[in-house]
Amino acid sequence: MIRINNIRLELDYNDTIIKKKAAKELRISEKAIEKVTLFRRSIDARKKNDVHFLAALDVYLNINEKNAVSKAKSKRISLAEPYEYKLPSIKKLNNRPVIVGFGPAGMFAGLILAEAGANPIIIEQGADCGKRVKDIDNFILTGKLNTTSNIQFGEGGAGTFSDGKLNTGTKDPRARKVLNEFVNHGAPEEILYNAKPHIGTDNLRYVIKNIRKHIINLGGEVHFNSKCISYKQKNNKITAAVIKENGSEKIIETDNIILAIGHSSRDTLKMLYESDIIMEQKPFSVGARIEHLREEIDKTQYGAFAGNERLGSAPYKLNVHTKNGRGAYTFCMCPGGEVVPAASENEMVCTNGMSRFDRDNTNSNSALLVSVTPEDFGSENPLAGIEYQRRIEKSAYKYGGGDYKAPVQRIGDFLTKRNTTALGDVIPSYKRGYEFSEMDNFLPDYVTESMREAIITMNKYLNGFSHPDAVLTGAETRSSSPVRILRNKDTLESVSVEGMYPCGEGAGYAGGIVSAAVDGIKCAEKILT
Repeated sequence: MIRINNIRLELDYNDTIIKKKAAKELRISEKAIEKVTLFRRSIDARKKNDVHFLAALDVYLNINEKNAVSKAKSKRISLAEPYEYKLPSIKKLNNRPVIVGFGPAGMFAGLILAEAGANPIIIEQGADCGKRVKDIDNFILTGKLNTTSNIQFGEGGAGTFSDGKLNTGTKDPRARKVLNEFVNHGAPEEILYNAKPHIGTDNLRYVIKNIRKHIINLGGEVHFNSKCISYKQKNNKITAAVIKENGSEKIIETDNIILAIGHSSRDTLKMLYESDIIMEQKPFSVGARIEHLREEIDKTQYGAFAGNERLGSAPYKLNVHTKNGRGAYTFCMCPGGEVVPAASENEMVCTNGMSRFDRDNTNSNSALLVSVTPEDFGSENPLAGIEYQRRIEKSAYKYGGGDYKAPVQRIGDFLTKRNTTALGDVIPSYKRGYEFSEMDNFLPDYVTESMREAIITMNKYLNGFSHPDAVLTGAETRSSSPVRILRNKDTLESVSVEGMYPCGEGAGYAGGIVSAAVDGIKCAEKILT
């Protein structure tokens, strides 16, 4: 296989054009090409009058590929090998491994262990996707929160009800395994080559369900509405997991527990802390969701090309350093999406962003976040960051008017420190309801001042970002885990007990669907080798 990098493609390209370009770059006849596929495709919108794609192509020839590369004499052209994930050499396990959590980390740990014949037992305190959708819809309609089946908890983890963004900063080749498995189980094939791939929450529900069925078909088990409430050890080694299921406790003998608990499993983190599992405070970020009209963001990003079907709704990513030394940035940007109620505890309000595959809602939103550090938490207790989150979420509940309505403020009013009395062009998409309230009522001063400075600065890079009719909806507190469970760098086991593998975003070792999934794969590999 030959890879050709940095190929320009107009927005209306087709397979014939791609083949012609590949032949031209290689200086060969089109007849010598058996197949051309996209390896990567990104949008180049630096010039608004010339928006196009930049692509990397994988080319398969019916002539000697090494000679073709040599004759082409181009730095953009090289030989490449198709990616193939290979299971590590597998040792015999005395007991079935237990995985706590069925988000991306737990799911892919389970998939690898199942593929290896280890028959994993997966414990998830939330519900399966079908039941979870009903619970969330009921919460939005009635305000009755199910604290174990919601935006945070259930099959697929918090990522199930998100944009399903799969772009990642990790360079680990296992990321390709993750993308391939998503496609194998029903995700759109374009996630394999788009530089900023996303599945959409509507597709994710079915993809995750298919992966679960595959794990079960391979000999694994997935238990919903089940919670790991403790564990047993002997001579500092894991011997069992203690599970509560259907109101009864049971003990599962095991030598290995993967803790893929997600960033909001506060009760489980408390249990682990009280069991003397060593953990530490970790920086994270807080703020609010910011919403603009999708069409306006599209025009700003793509100019006259806005609305082109191949471009879709426009994303953005912004970050600045503020005068007080904090970082402020946009996160989890959902083009054509909505702001959703992401509470997992009673009488607390926190938000998240979600969009479907088509990304065609009226608004686009992202989290506008400011970094906070352990120095802000007010205590040296490892769980102090959780209490910091809770204080904000409880206050947001109060200033939202109760009943899980969210506090909302126009950007024009936020920048001038006024209470909002009427909306403009942007109508909040938060379906549980909202009340006008100042962000300063429930967010710390150093956060809101950083947000104000950031909005003005970010507008220089994304015209219209500070539009007075844009809307803030608070609070966003679950950007990442406020805790890191310490683990051995080589074995990935907890430094406290052998056979326990803190894993993924909840343990402080990932930051998104793909990186969490990759960490799950790595932990599974450690158990198998």
